[in-house]
Amino acid sequence: MSSRTAKPDVKTLAKDIRSGSRAALARAITLIESRRADHQAQARDLVQALLPSAGKAFRIGITGSPGVGKSTTIDTLGMFLIEQGHKVAVLAVDPSSARTGGSILGDKTRMARLSAEDSAFIRPSPSSGTLGGVAARTREAMLLCEAAAFDVVLVETVGIGQSETAVCDMTDFFLALMLPGGGDELQGIKKGLVELADMIAINKADGDNLKRAQMTAADYRSALHILSPRSEHWHPPVITYSGLTGDGIAPLWEKVVAHRKAMVASGDFETRRREQQVKWMWSMFEQTMMGRLRADATTRTKVRQTETAVADGRMTPAVGAEALAALLDKT
Repeated sequence: MSSRTAKPDVKTLAKDIRSGSRAALARAITLIESRRADHQAQARDLVQALLPSAGKAFRIGITGSPGVGKSTTIDTLGMFLIEQGHKVAVLAVDPSSARTGGSILGDKTRMARLSAEDSAFIRPSPSSGTLGGVAARTREAMLLCEAAAFDVVLVETVGIGQSETAVCDMTDFFLALMLPGGGDELQGIKKGLVELADMIAINKADGDNLKRAQMTAADYRSALHILSPRSEHWHPPVITYSGLTGDGIAPLWEKVVAHRKAMVASGDFETRRREQQVKWMWSMFEQTMMGRLRADATTRTKVRQTETAVADGRMTPAVGAEALAALLDKT
C-alpha cells in the first residue's frame, strides 16, 4: 500500500501532535474533517487519545459583520500574543457556497504577518452547510490545537445567522467587534448578539474615526445597562481599539485575562466548560444521525421520496419527520 493511500497511524499522529508538529496537526484536522466512515472512526480515537492533553487554552470566539476587520484584528492580536510568549491557533470558518460547496479560503493572505510565524497556526475550514456556518469539526480541531500546545485558540465566525451562538457555545470568551457609527446603526444591533458578548470592541478607532468610535462605545455602554449579562460575575466592558495600528490591543487582552480570572474564581469557568462538552455531544449526535440517513443507498432513496412527498403536499412535515425517525430505527 502506498504512503498516499495508507491509513494514518493514530498513536503516531497523537505523539507527533503532542510534540508540536504543525504538519501532523494539519493532517489530523484533515482527518477529522473527512466524511469517510473509516476516517471518522480514526478521528474519534485520535481526539479521545489527546483529550488529557487538551483543555488548558484560552478559547476565544470572535464575531462581527463583514468589513468590521476580524482578520486584521486577529493578525494584530496574534502578533501581540506571540510577543508575550503565547502560541496562537486560529480556526477561521469560511462561508461555503450552498450550491457548489466551494469555500473562500483567503484567511492566510488576510493574516499575512501571523501566517509567517512558527508560533502560529491558521486553519481555514469550509462550513459545508452546517448549522450557523460553523465547521462541523471545529470543536475537535480546537482540542487538537490545544494538545499541540497552542495556548490561545481564536475561532473566527463568518458573522452570519446563528454562527455567533454556535461559536459562543464552544468558547470561553466571546468577543463582538463593531464599527464606529451613530444612532441608526445602534438601532440595528442584534439584541441576541450583544447579550452573548463578553466584551464589545469598537474597531477602527484611529485618525478621523477616533472621536466617532468613542461616541459609539458610550452608546453601547448605555445599551448594555438594559440587558442581562451572561454571568453575574462579569459585566461586559466596551472598549475602542485599532486593528490597523495596534492601539488598544494590550488593554483588550487584559480584559480577556481579567474575565478568565473572574470566571475561575466564581466557578463559572468550570460550569461553562462542562456545558460545552454536553452541547458538543448533542451536536455530534445530530450529525451521526444525519450521517446514518445518508450512509445506505436504499435509505437515501427513501429519504428523497419522503422529501418529495412533503414538498408536494402529500405528506405533512410532522408525518415526514416520523417516517425519517422510523428509518433510523432500521439503520
